[in-house]
Amino acid sequence: MSVVMLCTMVLCFALTISVAVSIGLSAIVGIQIGNANMLISVKEMFNSINKFPLAAIPFFILAGNIMETGGISRRLVEFAKSIVGGVQGGLPMTCVLTCMIFAAVSGSSVATTFAIGAILIPALIKHGYPTTYAASLQATSAELGVIIPPSIPMILYGVSAEVSIGELFIAGFGPGLFIGVALMFWVWVYCKYKGWGKNDGDGRLSFGKASWQAGWALLMPVIILGGIYGGVFTPTEASAVAVFYALIVGIFIYREIKLKDLAVIMRKSVLSSAVIMFIIANAGLFAFLITRAGVPEAIGHWLQDILQSPFYFLLGVNAALFLIGMFIETSAAIIVLAPILAPVAVHFGIDPVHFGLIMVVNLALGMITPPFGVNLFAACTVARISLDRMIKDLIPFVLVILVCLMVVSYVPALSLTLRDLVYAK
Repeated sequence: MSVVMLCTMVLCFALTISVAVSIGLSAIVGIQIGNANMLISVKEMFNSINKFPLAAIPFFILAGNIMETGGISRRLVEFAKSIVGGVQGGLPMTCVLTCMIFAAVSGSSVATTFAIGAILIPALIKHGYPTTYAASLQATSAELGVIIPPSIPMILYGVSAEVSIGELFIAGFGPGLFIGVALMFWVWVYCKYKGWGKNDGDGRLSFGKASWQAGWALLMPVIILGGIYGGVFTPTEASAVAVFYALIVGIFIYREIKLKDLAVIMRKSVLSSAVIMFIIANAGLFAFLITRAGVPEAIGHWLQDILQSPFYFLLGVNAALFLIGMFIETSAAIIVLAPILAPVAVHFGIDPVHFGLIMVVNLALGMITPPFGVNLFAACTVARISLDRMIKDLIPFVLVILVCLMVVSYVPALSLTLRDLVYAK
């Protein structure tokens, strides 16, 4: 049954059928072959999405869309530019830094790509950067949206592997900041080499003025993350607080959201949320069937026999996840693979929180690698170019993230030091 399910899913991928439908169809084929009752599909799909932490996903998506429409994103860009925009290559560095700040609220890389890219991709092009470079930079920087907490993939991993979402969030700061700094250093060096960005400081606001204008926007991640780690509310409740705060700021303080805009914002958010929830439901049914067939246990024993040390286990898993992430959407991959791989990682003495960060960082790479990188398609939409034109400029960014992934994998202190301090482990 498991082999037929896998073959069906691969065939659907080859026919360019959407990931969610491919997973769902393969699960239905598995039910038919196993002569099981089709009611299982309804029950397990409902159970997959009937989890309180998953309520955070639509709220964080909605908060990101409100920030984009309400002027919060633009003010964050000006604030970041006031910090790093004065050096050669300061505008690309501004892109990375803004995405890091925006990530601390949105939890979604696609939302980050649209919200920040709509402002910075045209600005980069105006300052003489190639369109393909601007789009590649934005797609890569937006990946930080799922690494710096709050993060939708971290929520999914926590639910799937039964790991504390709060611990995952606090552990995500180390890798997120490390990758962000690495990207900023790379774009600074590359712009120096190319001679780009000598006039990036033109029109830059002073730090004081930019901070004043962005004050309400900057307070948002402080309230959200401070509330989570101060025990005021859970990560799920924080997502609702983010929506409420963004609405107050966008409507009554910045006054850039009109009542007519709310319908458009809600529609965008509902569509994005529905896609993710549909993937989760189908992936949950698929995971139930392969678990019942004993596949996770068999894979776990096989990995333990073949990869007999934590070093080789992490190397093998990273290689596999990188390839999987190129073809399967991040949320679906985490839901299917986390219950399989997390227990094996624990067997090798790897902290499940650390392993969760490895999975998230690795699979986030799938968002910027062809053929199904969602960030690439979002950046292409904003920049109005075809995907094939981005590949040359994209390769260096992928290599930088890969180097960072190796550091995150083999230096657990980067992920766990802050977690241990906060949770006193």
